[in-house]
Amino acid sequence: MAEFPLLSWITFIPLIGMALLLLVPKNNKTAIKAVSLVATAIPLVLATWLYFGLFDKTTADLQWKERVDWIPLMKIQYFIGIDGLSLSLVWLTTLLLFLAVPLSFSISKTPKAFFALLLLLEVGILGVFVSQDYFLFYVFWEIMLLPMYFLIGIWGGPRREYAAIKFFLYTLAGSVLMLVAVIALRIDTGSFSIPYMMDLAGQGLLTGANLPGGGELLGMEFGTWIFWFLFVGFAIKVPVFPFHTWLPDAHVQAPTSISVILAGILLKLGGYGMIRACFPLVPETFRENCSVLAILGVISIVYGAYVALGQTDFKRMVAYSSVSHMGYVLLGFAALTEWGYYGAATQMFNHGTSSAVMFMVVGVIYDRAHHRDLNGFGGIAQVMPRYWAMTTLCFFAAMGLPGLAGFISEALTLYGAFIADDPTFKIYVFISMMGLVLTAAFLLYAIQRVFLGDLNEKYKDYKDMSGREIFCQAPLLFLCVLLGVFPYLLLDWMEPSVVQLVEFLATQG
Repeated sequence: MAEFPLLSWITFIPLIGMALLLLVPKNNKTAIKAVSLVATAIPLVLATWLYFGLFDKTTADLQWKERVDWIPLMKIQYFIGIDGLSLSLVWLTTLLLFLAVPLSFSISKTPKAFFALLLLLEVGILGVFVSQDYFLFYVFWEIMLLPMYFLIGIWGGPRREYAAIKFFLYTLAGSVLMLVAVIALRIDTGSFSIPYMMDLAGQGLLTGANLPGGGELLGMEFGTWIFWFLFVGFAIKVPVFPFHTWLPDAHVQAPTSISVILAGILLKLGGYGMIRACFPLVPETFRENCSVLAILGVISIVYGAYVALGQTDFKRMVAYSSVSHMGYVLLGFAALTEWGYYGAATQMFNHGTSSAVMFMVVGVIYDRAHHRDLNGFGGIAQVMPRYWAMTTLCFFAAMGLPGLAGFISEALTLYGAFIADDPTFKIYVFISMMGLVLTAAFLLYAIQRVFLGDLNEKYKDYKDMSGREIFCQAPLLFLCVLLGVFPYLLLDWMEPSVVQLVEFLATQG
């Protein structure tokens, strides 16, 4: 089994599905939907088999590695592998992309092109999570950008072109910085292998000595500018304050299924990139800037929740909530404790489930009312009780209610930051708790405006959630409950990789 290219199959089956989809007549909508479902279902089945049956959770070593020379002249390899930190995100990607297909059945404008781009997007996302060669990592990173641009720009709302261009330019700016850093790392190390770069960094040999001028740029030493170029590239994707402004526009204009993917998994690429391809390459510089990163994380937590509280657009409120929740990820990383990393890693997964459902919730009411004005609803619970129940559970999970998954990840993150060696992190934790209060405020306020009070008469004939809508939300809500009660289903798989990574970042370089 170890020789079976399982990761390649998981990654590229959607591409095969895309090729088959292009052969389907554009008017045969049933076949288009069927091919898309199968092309996303198979990777989900394989990823589930990998997670629960084939992955060895007792080791931090890369597993299911595939390594083949791709461009020998430049020492570029098709080098992929997986560990406990990437495994859960691969599985979450396959789940969300599978659910995005039935969620998009209502797409009527050129559905063939829509689903083809959706499958290409899955290839790009999965490729980033399994890549161990930085050139390959960058290729998949850029592949992911193009379908998202078209999915927003063609099938989005009234200001879709503006939102798509803004998303593209922000992400491209980060990609350019990343590319400069990757080229410099290749010149200095003679390789694109991320594990090899980590080995050199651990020995203090990644110094830029092989670059002109000793690797200095803009008056900064090699390690310093490499760190900030890579960090900004990934921070834009998270998004970290002040690089977040593209996110609300993209969410508001994107179709529901694309908002689900954007919040559920695309934002996690930034956090994953930091711990896979940024912090371990310049661990000393990372340690020197932990306080700066923590401050950015705290600002994101409080600012995102505060701005969400003032929104009247349902979808924009949920978008700003993502800025707040992803701030915990950066705070956990900056704490440089095992508990902080457990919290940050689980927060990436748990936010992926709760935020995805939140955007599905917005999509349900928008499909009926054709507006998202929170002040324009009222009393919806009286005619849509199932919708009310599932939305409430989703909001409580996002709020971090004990017994649900969000509580576990936020509690671990704050505890990990509280016990950090730097005593100022205790102050950061207390400030972050304001974000918890504000989060509860805007979520409860939204429930009050949408579901409670007198029923708005123009909504009295609304039908409750359909079977398709329940099918899309139920698995994610189940995970919100399951991982709140049994968090070991994430933590046990992550533990060896987290322990190894924290020890490396704290002592090497």
